[in-house]
Amino acid sequence: MRAIRYKTVIIIILILAACFAVFRWWQGPQMLGYTVVSMPLVQTVVATGRVVTVSRTQVGSEITGVVLKRLVQEGDRVKQGDLLLILRSDEIAAQVRQAEAALTELATSTRPQVAVDLANAKLQLTQASREAARRRNLSQPSVSTEAIEQAQKAESQARNNFESVRLRSAALASGEVEEVMLRERLTALQAQFAKTKIRSEVAGRVLTRNVEPGDLVQPSRTLFTIALDGSTEIRVPFDERNLSRLALQQHASVIADAYPDKPFSARVNFIAPSIDPQTGTVDVRLIVDPVPTFLRQDMTVSVNIKTDQREKALVIPNDALGSLQGDTAVVLLMGEGKIKRQKVTLGLRGLTMSEVISGLSAGDIVLADAASALTDGTRVHINLKKTLSADQAHDPNSQNELPMKLN
Repeated sequence: MRAIRYKTVIIIILILAACFAVFRWWQGPQMLGYTVVSMPLVQTVVATGRVVTVSRTQVGSEITGVVLKRLVQEGDRVKQGDLLLILRSDEIAAQVRQAEAALTELATSTRPQVAVDLANAKLQLTQASREAARRRNLSQPSVSTEAIEQAQKAESQARNNFESVRLRSAALASGEVEEVMLRERLTALQAQFAKTKIRSEVAGRVLTRNVEPGDLVQPSRTLFTIALDGSTEIRVPFDERNLSRLALQQHASVIADAYPDKPFSARVNFIAPSIDPQTGTVDVRLIVDPVPTFLRQDMTVSVNIKTDQREKALVIPNDALGSLQGDTAVVLLMGEGKIKRQKVTLGLRGLTMSEVISGLSAGDIVLADAASALTDGTRVHINLKKTLSADQAHDPNSQNELPMKLN
């Protein structure tokens, strides 16, 4: 009896297993699927860009010289007028001292000496004129004609000498041509000497320096590059397919690769009027205000621009979409245990999830594998994958933020 009971139990188990196998065969293969849900949805476009200052200036030398001392390096902040570099200036300094000595000599020696010479020339002219007049007034027999002519000649020479010294004295007078020439030469040399001290014309941060003490510099060489204080931009090449979704004044969240835990805000202030034919991208610039203290020139950042949003939308993961053509796609819709291909119209789209405008309803179940080769009417057994909750939909780090393109 016991053997019969064991055989009966085994037969029953086999029958149940066979029934279960038939039932599973009747259900079809097990497939992953999603439930179409309604939730808030935010669409963004995401790309990688670089930090740039709106303006920068290149600093060079106006003269050729050897670097004596460099006072700044990369990263240093400078104010307008700050000393950056000193060139060797021995020769120019000597010329400046010579010009200063010439002016001193003019005032203390040359000008007084000419004044003495002018007084002597005037005295000689007075004596020569008196002698010539005296000889002309004497009776003819007592003074020869030759003596009179000699007296007149001496008077003429004395007058010419006086005029020459007078003109020289006038030229050396204060504020006249001689002093002006010496002062202009001194000014030119002082200006040349000042060029041996290279100063910053702007306030900003030193980005590059291309010079060391001992280097020979020339006017054509860039010694420093300075980023001017002021507005900072982020330049991002977005895929041209995102152009219709971008607009001026859109707000963006930016994260620097070096500081992933310090996001900051920016807004779109320029969209290029043309597309780069080589890369198929459009140049977009975002203004940063206020500028974080950690931001540096050419720093790599990730830009997330909010382009649209829905308070309530039917959403479906993108891997459930197949045969994408523009704003339409095909999904494998589950109904009564069988699948059928269903055409849907899409709204907001991204790499993670998309909005369904028509073709599906909340609660519909679609296969996760839109590329499946199963034919319409095939029975399948669906294993539902977890979808986002409405609370997660408001989380900026959740998947319902729809990155349109990662450049």
